[in-house]
Amino acid sequence: MAGDQKPPSTGGTGDVPSGAGQGWTALSYLIGGMLVWGFIGWLVDQWLDSGGIATGIGVVLGMAGGIILVVRRLGTPT
Repeated sequence: MAGDQKPPSTGGTGDVPSGAGQGWTALSYLIGGMLVWGFIGWLVDQWLDSGGIATGIGVVLGMAGGIILVVRRLGTPT
């Protein structure tokens, strides 16, 4: 019945392991950077017909940018 249901969690300290949010944030920065810059590189490849060189460069630049964002946002606790 409706009265027997457990209420949703309120986000207490025991719900999520410590640092899990930071881990997901770091992972999303890295994957997002690779996808966005890889796609931009793919578009450049299509435009210049360079055979995949720009896609590889875009993925590497995306990884580097993701790492820089992770270090800036999560590297040093304030």
